[in-house]
Amino acid sequence: MSDKRLVHIVDDDESIRRSVAFMLKTSGFAVTPWDSGVAFLRAARSVEPGCVLLDVRMPEMDGLQVQRELTVHGVGLPIIVLTGHGDVATAVTAMRQGAVDFLEKPFEKAALLGALSVGFHRLEKRSENLASAEEAKVRVAALTPREQDVLAGLARGHPNKTIAYDLGISARTVEVHRANLMTKLDVHSFSDALRIAFAAEVADD
Repeated sequence: MSDKRLVHIVDDDESIRRSVAFMLKTSGFAVTPWDSGVAFLRAARSVEPGCVLLDVRMPEMDGLQVQRELTVHGVGLPIIVLTGHGDVATAVTAMRQGAVDFLEKPFEKAALLGALSVGFHRLEKRSENLASAEEAKVRVAALTPREQDVLAGLARGHPNKTIAYDLGISARTVEVHRANLMTKLDVHSFSDALRIAFAAEVADD
């Protein structure tokens, strides 16, 4: 058995599998490629533990469906969702279902390695959340009511323009509130802000 950290690459695009595998192998990871979500699901219960790079757009079964099925079958491997479309709603759904992060193709090597670092930390520590619900609620309580409204809109998967329309403010003002709330929450990525929002249940009111 290899001492290297294992990454399962689940993508129907052979060129993506090969390029990402090369990138990871040269960075010291072990790699197992899968050409479909269905193929990975069939073997998921018996595969060697590792992080999963899961493409969204695949035939037969898309990445979000695969992610849901893994959860249903109790396969708790950390998942990093890959999308070529940068769709906010897709990213929110993936995060709500427990994904470690989402990356838009083409992604930077540093972003991939950063997401994998979080994923392997989760795998090793068996930690489902970066912050407890109590801590998340304390952080969100420090936001202004308007910033909380914007965060709730983001957690529901709404784009800035929709949030602006719902709140009766300009899209530019939404951007300002979004920047401010990320500073106050002490996060550097949209995915981390979503994690806190879900833990605090801000979109469930």
